[in-house]
Amino acid sequence: MPSSNSMAGLVSARANPIYSSHNLRRSPLPRPMASRALEIPYKHPAIALRPSKSLSFVAASLQPSKTISAGQFSNTLPTEEVLNIWRSAGAVCFDVDSTVCLDEGIDELADFCGAGKAVAEWTTKAMSGSVPFEEALAARLSLFNPSLSQVQDFLDKRPPRISPGIAGLIKKLMAKNIDVYLVSGGFRQMINPVALQLGIPLENIFANQLLFGSSGEFIGFDAKEPTSRSGGKATAVQQIRKVHNYKALVMIGDGATDLEARKPGGADLFICYAGVQLREAVAAKADWLIFDFEELITSL
Repeated sequence: MPSSNSMAGLVSARANPIYSSHNLRRSPLPRPMASRALEIPYKHPAIALRPSKSLSFVAASLQPSKTISAGQFSNTLPTEEVLNIWRSAGAVCFDVDSTVCLDEGIDELADFCGAGKAVAEWTTKAMSGSVPFEEALAARLSLFNPSLSQVQDFLDKRPPRISPGIAGLIKKLMAKNIDVYLVSGGFRQMINPVALQLGIPLENIFANQLLFGSSGEFIGFDAKEPTSRSGGKATAVQQIRKVHNYKALVMIGDGATDLEARKPGGADLFICYAGVQLREAVAAKADWLIFDFEELITSL
């Protein structure tokens, strides 16, 4: 078990050092030199998120119909205990794919690279919990091995689509001095722009990192990231809570890996957001099932 000092280092190292000029803390943990991995050379945020390539805030009409849930679940109305925890939370951790964003990032990248269908099948397995997450992650990436140039081109041509209502929810949480984190099995290269758009500090991102060789060829992903393996989100949430000593912490997401974060020392509450994907096995075990972020905004 890492010491409290090492956990503090893990949390403070969440920011991509590329952004250090943007008044964010530089990671105290240097990247391993042996792999000579290259991170995507993002431009200054003001350039990288220029208006013509800004993130897409998609109309709520694109969300799946709520009728699919009618009569199926008993947890669509929160109990008084659930509401009390939600209102007293010191921090809220959000999944990114199919929660903060409408799409599964790795599926979109794979589709852009010509391997969308095969990768999407593996994503379904990973999110349902039927295979270990690390196995599914490695298998998906091996199907298309994205190069650095492909990822750069993808980010430029297909900016992430933000879920309806999420910007308002995050703004209200921050106005109440509630800390917001992004805890994702996706990739920092695709999540950093989302965080910048929503005003979330980059050091509050826990996610995976694509690695590239000196010529820009794909060489894998950083297996040291806790979110690269099954149970990793729970580990990340536990680290966050231990370092900051939050009295109450909430996890919001759509998949089995998000549900895993609700455990002693981790999240007190798991809210399943099914406005993009309804995963019945996960939704049934949630403390609160929602289809619209407005439900969380009004309940605060």
